[in-house]
Amino acid sequence: MSHHAQATGSGRYTAAARTLSIGERAKALFVDWSLALPLIVMASLLLIAPALSMVWSSFAGEDGHFTLANWAKTFSSAASQHAMENSLLLAATVATLSTLFGTPLSWMISRMARWSRSFHLGILNVAANFSGIGLGFAYVAALGTYGMVTLAFQNVGLGFTGLPQSSFTGLVLAYCYSNVPLFVLLSLPVMSLLRDEWWEAAQTSAATRWQFWRYIGAPVLMPFILADWLLIFTWSAGMYGLPVALVGEKPGAFRLVTVEMYRSLYGSFFGDHRMPVYAVLLMCLAAVSLLTNRWIMRRGTRWLT
Repeated sequence: MSHHAQATGSGRYTAAARTLSIGERAKALFVDWSLALPLIVMASLLLIAPALSMVWSSFAGEDGHFTLANWAKTFSSAASQHAMENSLLLAATVATLSTLFGTPLSWMISRMARWSRSFHLGILNVAANFSGIGLGFAYVAALGTYGMVTLAFQNVGLGFTGLPQSSFTGLVLAYCYSNVPLFVLLSLPVMSLLRDEWWEAAQTSAATRWQFWRYIGAPVLMPFILADWLLIFTWSAGMYGLPVALVGEKPGAFRLVTVEMYRSLYGSFFGDHRMPVYAVLLMCLAAVSLLTNRWIMRRGTRWLT
């Protein structure tokens, strides 16, 4: 009997200790996250709530009931199809050009002296953050029909008439102005993975520089370069201010999803059925890209650690 009482008491004590442990754990969790509560609340109000509202609006009909009509109308529209295809094409082109130009620049800057690297990083930060409507105005003022560069070329006898800012070429050039520096900043930490000892070991083995990059450098850097390409691709597909400033309401201009969102939003007081569908598509693209980016980064760092 006494043994049963002792066992019962021990069980109660263990349960109480477990309950206390859970309570202490919850208290510690609250204390750890208490300083972040304002940020969590603001993120919920400014990001999560609008995202959920867009998802619901994309599946809501005029009577407020669930429907797939908005998605069917959007994907059956020729204008929407062209906008989605053009957005993906533009994003892929910009990401590829940013990778081709940004990778060697990143490698060169990573091998510079500290003072020179700091100077170039300052310039890259300014260029990467100069985007949106300001960059659109600068593009028109420099390379537009009556831009400073265009007029300067014409004054020296060159038949340069400017680059149409609403064309594919003009958009690619404007996008690359900020995305190439952004790619360099993203890929710069990756360049430190290549150690000087590896190149010295390759030289000891009588390997050429091409063989070093073919069998060591490229396999190490490629996953991270691909992950950065994916980030630039997603960022370019979702850019809003710059394409709106360059394209706007011009008839026959290069159609993009974000420009169609602008036209849909300001075409009527509440926007039509395409606006929330476009927003959900961009959110899905961002989510898939970020998850893929994490997977690629994890695969790339697996054998380095």
